[in-house]
Amino acid sequence: MRPDAATPIGEALEAYLKRHHLKRRLDQASVVDDWASIVGPQIAAVTRPEGVTQDGVLFVRVRSAAWMQELQLMSATILAKLGKQGKKIKRISWSLG
Repeated sequence: MRPDAATPIGEALEAYLKRHHLKRRLDQASVVDDWASIVGPQIAAVTRPEGVTQDGVLFVRVRSAAWMQELQLMSATILAKLGKQGKKIKRISWSLG
């Protein structure tokens, strides 16, 4: 490629993310935006994902104690769904709120 040739913005951004090891973090964080489509409308209606730590812990607020208990029992199933969607989540931390 010629030094003065323009690089498409998508390629430049992808290269930047890889170079600074940010691609994995972006992929992890995308779970917040994709939460409803992954868990479905019933669970999405009673939860609010808040963020993901660098080591893969997803923090989710739950509307009631009853739902939190149910979701804690479903954690393995939800983690499997997240994994199938390419989300690198190791654990879910549920809290009331």
